[in-house]
This record gives sequence, C-alpha cells and structure tokens, in this order.
Amino acid sequence: MGNWHTLIMIACLAACAAGSAAEMERVAVAKDKTGFVLEPSGKAFVPWGFNYDHDERGRLIEDYWADEWAKVEEDFREMKRLGANVVRVHLQFGWFMQDAQTPNAQALDQLGHLLRLAEEIGLYLDLTGLGCYHKQDVPAWYDALEEGPRWDAQARFWEAVAGRCAGSPAVFCYDLMNEPVVPGGSARRDDWLGPAFGDKHFVQFITLATGDRARPEVAARWIDHLVAAIGRRDPRRLVTVGLVPWSLDRPGLSSGFVPKKIAGRLDFLAVHLYPEQGKLDAALDTLKGFKVGKPVVIEETFPLSCSPEELGEFFERSRGTASGWIGFYWGKTPDECRRSGTLGDALTLGWLELFDRKAAAFTHRPAAPPSPRGGS
Repeated sequence: MGNWHTLIMIACLAACAAGSAAEMERVAVAKDKTGFVLEPSGKAFVPWGFNYDHDERGRLIEDYWADEWAKVEEDFREMKRLGANVVRVHLQFGWFMQDAQTPNAQALDQLGHLLRLAEEIGLYLDLTGLGCYHKQDVPAWYDALEEGPRWDAQARFWEAVAGRCAGSPAVFCYDLMNEPVVPGGSARRDDWLGPAFGDKHFVQFITLATGDRARPEVAARWIDHLVAAIGRRDPRRLVTVGLVPWSLDRPGLSSGFVPKKIAGRLDFLAVHLYPEQGKLDAALDTLKGFKVGKPVVIEETFPLSCSPEELGEFFERSRGTASGWIGFYWGKTPDECRRSGTLGDALTLGWLELFDRKAAAFTHRPAAPPSPRGGS
C-alpha cells in the first residue's frame, strides 16, 4: 500500500511540474514596441527580477550548480517569493565550450536542469552568455583567437545554448554578452577583458583593433553574426545585449554600441544603470537616450550610489520609459541580511525590501497585442 501511495505522489508531482511548463507562455514584443506580452494570450508582461550573477561567497553559478543544486533551487524559490518573474543568469564561455568547435555536453545538461526548475517555479530566464568574469578560468586557446575565429566560437556557443533552450517556454531572452565594448583609437589592444571590478571582469571587448571600420559598424556586424547563430536553432526567441550607460552617442567615453545604430538588430535594448545620489534627473536623461523605437529594460540596477528610497523614486519616474527592471539577488534572504548586521547586508536588505514592496504594482499592466519579431 505504501508503494502505491508513493507512486501516486510521484505521478502527481510530475503532472504538476508538466502543468507549470505547459502554462508558461512565450514572451514577445508588444505591437506598439513599448513593452512585452505573453503569447498567445496577449497578456502584458513586465520583466521584474534579479541578476543571479554570483552567490554570497562570490561564486559563479557554474562553480556550484552541479554539487549544490539544492542551493540553486532554494535561491530560485526565494526570488520567486520576493515577487520576481525573471532571473538573469550569466553563463561563462569557458564552461560551455571545450574548444572552438565543441560545446560541453555536461554544461548544457546542467542548463537543461535549470530550465526545468524555471518551468516548475514559473520564472523566466534572461540568459546572458559569453562570460569571462573570472580571468583565471578563461581558456588560453580562446584568448589566442583572432577576431574572426573568436566570433565563430562565440556563435557556436550561442547555437549550442539556443539549441538546448529552444523547446522551453521559460527563456525570456538571450543576452549576447554583458557590457561588450568596441575599442576606440588606432592602437591594438593586447587583452580582451576590461578592468576588473573586484575579482571579476564584467566588461569585454569584441575586437582588439577596429582598423578603418567605424565602431558602431563593428558592433552591428558582431550582433548580426551571433543573432544568425541563435536564429538557426531558436528563431522566435527575443535577443538583446547588455549595454553600459555610456553607449550613447555623446562626447567622451563610448562603448561603440550606439543604440540608434544597433536597435534594428535586436528585439529590445537592455541598459545597466545605477542612479547616483542627487542625480536622478541625469539618470533619467540617460535612460531616455536608449528609447529609440524598441522596448527598454533596465537590466542591472541597485542602490550602489544612492539610497533605496532614491532608487524607488527612480523606478517610479522611469515607468514611462522603461519596460522592465532587474536588480540583484546574491543568495541571502531578507531575514539572513537582517540577522547579519553588516553594512553590506543592510544595504542589500533595503534593496530587497524595496523590490518586494513594489513588485505587485510594477508587474501589472494592460494587455497589448504582440509584434512580429525583429521589426525596426
């Protein structure tokens, strides 16, 4: 009798998990190109979530998702409890490619586990790829590649990832790379990575030298190359790229990824924006520069240089421009932050309480019809 009871329980759990996946709809760009909808229902979808870029010990997800899967599950359930509908996961190139031609089957299988978890819980994934965050983990053969072969290896990464994800409704988008930059000036670089932030390199160059090419032209060709690779395996999925705020075509520092010149190749624009204390107007002005005919998602933000209260005001004032907001979750719950008593955890606690408080208001919008993919 006990065995029958166990079998029935397993069958019920499997049916519930399958039901969760079946109930998830794919995310599309709304017809007016100001936001997102779910297909086929047409229900409005507002990305509201977290970057899950490392845990409380600074480890990348690939460092622990095989041996500590229970931790990944626990963190995802906590993010859902806090009101998230999107989790941005950062995939490292060196874990997913054995060489320039061969994807790592084990890493792809682990990504499959993550997809099933997202489907079960009802969370959409913003899958950001080509990460080289820990310099010591970047394969030497990858660093040795010239621009063309490197782009081809990156395309194979994305074709493999898109192939594994194509059957899942739980992917919100593919983000080609976190904060890519086309170098300026005539000198050739000797390093593909930008300066470190702590022990991580979040900025990456897509070429070492532009030659006689315009920087936005290089950015556009790189995007086209990777979008084509994704399209061979998952043509209906949304594609974006994570942009630094200094991507705008303004005097001074620029990434080369000028929004007006790349937007037609992407489904929406993703900007990383951290408002500074007393300078909300400047942050909002920067945000408006990314509004060039496609939805804009603030893909990274946090009260790093302002208070949680000011960030909350920034959220409210950005609602007419942004169509989604994604902050950070590093594996500590609000209760754990509250008990620790450290300054850093107090800052994180203020952020998590803000996120939780505003979740319901920000994720409900009137429905809008979907738009054909890739429109300008």
